[in-house]
Amino acid sequence: MNVREIIRNGLWEQNIVFSQILGMCPTMAVTTSGTNGLGMGLATTAVLIGSNILISSIRHFVSPQVRIPVYIVLIATLVTLVDMGLNAWMHDLYRVLGLFIALIVVNCAVLGRAEAYASRAGVLASALDGLFMGLGFTAALTVIGLIRELIGAGTLFAQASLLLGPQFAFMEMTVIPNYGGMLMMILPPAGFLVLGLLLALKRLYELRATALKNIPPAAASDTAAVGCH
Repeated sequence: MNVREIIRNGLWEQNIVFSQILGMCPTMAVTTSGTNGLGMGLATTAVLIGSNILISSIRHFVSPQVRIPVYIVLIATLVTLVDMGLNAWMHDLYRVLGLFIALIVVNCAVLGRAEAYASRAGVLASALDGLFMGLGFTAALTVIGLIRELIGAGTLFAQASLLLGPQFAFMEMTVIPNYGGMLMMILPPAGFLVLGLLLALKRLYELRATALKNIPPAAASDTAAVGCH
């Protein structure tokens, strides 16, 4: 188990949204604000951790022919528990996210990690994989939501205390007072626009980082010397 690799893959290299382009339904639908994106991401993270642990635990007892139905039943059970928990303790967030909580069952990322990683790794490694894949997914949804919310309403984490609980009131900020808002940013096309721009920025950063790694040490020293003069 390489913990550093698990962390890097979950947060960056194999990020569910920015690298694998999975889970597009919640990414487009619930990221109208940073609060919604954070809530949806944390709910999905809980399912990812639980499903990875369960599937890793039973991987030696499930035959290959029936593994997918078994995985789906386990994931559906966990999603039902998360759905009921949100309804009981965070009812306002539950009402905002609505059907998209139940749709975690068919999120390709959850079943994909079960098949690609948890069914082949130990329980601890699978739990860490679920955690950091979920945190990467949460970060992606939150960033997209914050950008759309800032441009669309001039706020950050609006209604966090109402949706997530009073302890999250410190997150609420009004960045642009008396802002008229931009309706387009809370509509679905803005989700595609913001996601596309973030994908382009990530790709540019990776290309530049790769180019810098490929520069020979001597050439890098000469470049630094020229810069100093």
